[in-house]
Amino acid sequence: MSDVAPATLKNDKRTIVGWAFFDWANSAYALVITVAIFPGYFLEITADQVNVFGLRMTDSTLYAWSISFAYLVIACISPLLSGIADFGGRKKMFLRFFTMLGALACISLMFFTNMNTLWVGVTGFILATIGFAGGIVFYNAFLPEIATEDQYDNVSAKGFIYGYIGSVILLVVNLVVIMKFEWFGFSTGLKAVPTDFIMVGLWWLGFSQIPLRRLPKDMNHVTKENLVRKGYQEVRKAWIILRKDSQALRFLIAFFCYNAGVNAILFLASVFATKELHFDAQGLIFLILILQIVAIAGAWISTKLSDWKGNKFSLVAQLVVWTGICIAGYFVQTGLDFYLLAVGVGIVMGGIQALSRSTYAKFLPENTPDNASFFSFYDVMDKVSTVAGTFVFGFVEQITGGMRNSVMALSVFFVVSLFLMANLKVRRIA
Repeated sequence: MSDVAPATLKNDKRTIVGWAFFDWANSAYALVITVAIFPGYFLEITADQVNVFGLRMTDSTLYAWSISFAYLVIACISPLLSGIADFGGRKKMFLRFFTMLGALACISLMFFTNMNTLWVGVTGFILATIGFAGGIVFYNAFLPEIATEDQYDNVSAKGFIYGYIGSVILLVVNLVVIMKFEWFGFSTGLKAVPTDFIMVGLWWLGFSQIPLRRLPKDMNHVTKENLVRKGYQEVRKAWIILRKDSQALRFLIAFFCYNAGVNAILFLASVFATKELHFDAQGLIFLILILQIVAIAGAWISTKLSDWKGNKFSLVAQLVVWTGICIAGYFVQTGLDFYLLAVGVGIVMGGIQALSRSTYAKFLPENTPDNASFFSFYDVMDKVSTVAGTFVFGFVEQITGGMRNSVMALSVFFVVSLFLMANLKVRRIA
């Protein structure tokens, strides 16, 4: 027996806006915590050299590998969770769980104030990142359920644009708290930073209630099957279908490579700016504000370019820019150089993320009932590639002693992707 939810009306404006508000809610964590404020705060609070389980490493390597560990964990469990969500109709339940985990872990970062509480900072950051990444699995899986294929690009871009706008608004508020710390009773800007962690967590929790109310209801399936085994079987079924199509497989490998480079840059650009170019907290926030504002236009431009010349052309054009960014990053010397480089990153940052998601959706079999399983497989590729990119970045710095070498190493990911994309044909699997 099963309780069947009513059919979802696709392209419903209210539902799509509600879906996009999840990006508005959780992108505050992606921007404020992982990019703008927490990296610099982490490096300021943490000693230059730390000992972790007997391995001596730099504070920036510890930060990079913390990201790697968080994404490795979610890569391992997301097939299970998404497969179960697809089979049991529980996408919204898991979306709510990971939102709570991420937001509360983010708030816990307020207790990370010195080296004695380093474990709180690392643990809270890892758990919050798992919550953020885990929620994305189920958020992505709703796309084919709420929109028709011809609207994938526009709806996907809407989500990213909402995310950029919402996160920029909160970042401006965070900037005021840090710059005008005395207004709020703090002795220094550094002591005001934990307040921002609380605001991000509350923002995340509060605005996520909009999609949790508007998205399609869960369906309660009663089954005697082993749902743990069933979850992995569902994902394996998606892989069997995908690997038989050479074009889908080519895209997934290309996506793995360029996504490794993109996410490593997005996660670790602030660390690079802090250590190599000596940016302070205010300088970093201004840098990220520029990047995010440009990214709003970038997401729109990529959609229009895709409408005009197709997904493949738009992706290839952006990969060429990403390759140039890595090469330029190796030689950048001044703050002005880095600001200009940030403009380039902003132009292609939102575009490649939104277009990757919608391009992948176009490879899925038409009218498939297993959206969560297919998007779980996509999400595993996303997470494992993030592990690869951030690990390579930290590893190259660890063995060479410089982050410039790490940035240059990332260019290899984009070059390989360009080679794979050369003969790609974007089409539905037969």
